[in-house]
Amino acid sequence: MTVTEALRIKVKKYIDTADEKSLREVERILGMKHDDDNWWGALPEDVQQSVIKAIKEVDEGKGIPHDDVKKMYPQWFTR
Repeated sequence: MTVTEALRIKVKKYIDTADEKSLREVERILGMKHDDDNWWGALPEDVQQSVIKAIKEVDEGKGIPHDDVKKMYPQWFTR
């Protein structure tokens, strides 16, 4: 067994038993975690495409103003 293989086994064992705080630190060190400034990049591609499509439709005048929606569905806007 090579040093690299032994190290992989050791790291896998650690990860399998690590608590959430430790896993978050490993995630940060590996650069896997999206920071708060990159929330868009953290979204799945299909969600990004849906948002882009919705913005385009609104820009083309295909949206419904919020006040109109509130009148159409008042039950959604009660507390």
